[in-house]
Amino acid sequence: MKFVLAFCFSLAMISAGAVQADAAAGQSAYAAKGCIGCHGAGGVSTVATNPTLKGKNADFVSKSLTDFRSGARQNPIMNAMAAGLSDADIRNIADYIDGLK
Repeated sequence: MKFVLAFCFSLAMISAGAVQADAAAGQSAYAAKGCIGCHGAGGVSTVATNPTLKGKNADFVSKSLTDFRSGARQNPIMNAMAAGLSDADIRNIADYIDGLK
């Protein structure tokens, strides 16, 4: 019985991770959701106080945006910006930024 439960749990986790990100949709969302205004075209910020995102991996970006959205990470601007992002937006933006290397 434990094996069956472990197997089902493993399948569920694999299926949950199987949702593919769409870098093209991420690029569109990056522009449409206002990311480009602070983090720059191509993820390169021209303002010293705004971090450059180019070179960041998808896991870092996804975790950061999720934490800003939930309030686990605090920054008034980013909390407000991330509040309007769906899970799909976060995955797609993260995938887009990951590809900017």
